[in-house]
Amino acid sequence: MAVDATSNVNNTSSTTNTTSSAQKKATLNYDNFLQLLIAQMKNQDPTDPMDASEQMSQLASFSQVEQTIQTNSKLDTLLASSSLTQASSYVGKYMESADGTVKGVIDSVKVYSDGIIATTTNGGKILVQAGITIADEAPSSSS
Repeated sequence: MAVDATSNVNNTSSTTNTTSSAQKKATLNYDNFLQLLIAQMKNQDPTDPMDASEQMSQLASFSQVEQTIQTNSKLDTLLASSSLTQASSYVGKYMESADGTVKGVIDSVKVYSDGIIATTTNGGKILVQAGITIADEAPSSSS
């Protein structure tokens, strides 16, 4: 294992802005693991060296965690894209809130990390959740 190639681990903290905070945390943890591994190798007892299979097992575990975090990040991106697609389909539709207090034709939609809020043409706000009613046009009022 070439220790010189990993001696600049501290310089890799300047990650790009496109990575998520979870990826940054994982990268820092992975870098910290490499620093600890190098320190352990430098300071090990020459008469009782570290077990190479244990090192590889630890490295594989951290690699799996890093891959899982990247997968979660990609799933978050996919869910956000799905929310945007779903939100755009609400514009121009008639919507009634789950409790029936707010209703109207949807003028705009805002997508937040925890949900979608639709704004009607008269300024009412509807949280898109279970129980809302969506129609192509407002129901005709019967007398």
